[in-house]
Amino acid sequence: MPDTTLPVFLAASVPTSGHAVLDGEEARHAATVRRLRAGERLVLSDGAGAMARCVVDAVQPGRDAALTLTVEESWTEEPPALRIHLAQALAKGDRGELAVELATEAGVDAIVPWRAARSVTKWEDGPRGDKALARWRTTARAAAKQARRAHVPDITEPATTTELAGLATTMSLTIVLESDVPDRLTDLTLPDTGDILLVVGPEGGITDEELRTLCEAGAQAVRLGTTVLRTSTAAAVALGAIGALTTRWQ
Repeated sequence: MPDTTLPVFLAASVPTSGHAVLDGEEARHAATVRRLRAGERLVLSDGAGAMARCVVDAVQPGRDAALTLTVEESWTEEPPALRIHLAQALAKGDRGELAVELATEAGVDAIVPWRAARSVTKWEDGPRGDKALARWRTTARAAAKQARRAHVPDITEPATTTELAGLATTMSLTIVLESDVPDRLTDLTLPDTGDILLVVGPEGGITDEELRTLCEAGAQAVRLGTTVLRTSTAAAVALGAIGALTTRWQ
């Protein structure tokens, strides 16, 4: 495995040997922000598990920036046997993007934007909704690079509660975080393989109807502790707990 301090840059494809060229926005960031120079090293990632440690042969700065690279080592990181899908309720301001950032750094595998009843922010169909979704995806890419992850979490189109309930029926386990219930996350028997859907509500909380719909689809409502977390931080805390309680961190 390579030096984990090396910066990670995303590319459409990652060669296993020979030479490569990094261009576009990633190259501009490498040349202008990181100020990489010939002889320095970086890691290329396709965001789907393929990675390669490369040495920089030459740097072309400017608007059409490009880095010529030589591959020194390549490898593939498999996804975890237990995958966590986060259904994150739409949140006001930048709290939704903060939730995506923290969850990505904490290892989430996929994110479903949830149109919860009490979400203040509404993603309407059309250009405004597309821009909001693009911001979440850009945030996930940046956070994955910051955390030096081999896998960038997939962020799907936004889902309604009915669609979320349908997704829950396909999961090994669905967990709804709710502060006003007796059961705790640590009371659950968590699988070591398969898929978990983790549902985080909006600032105003999950409605009784939403909770009933999800529980009828097989979800289990649990609390994390004795305090109430913001919608932007709850998923990251839960992901840390799940990582410690299962084989995800082993």
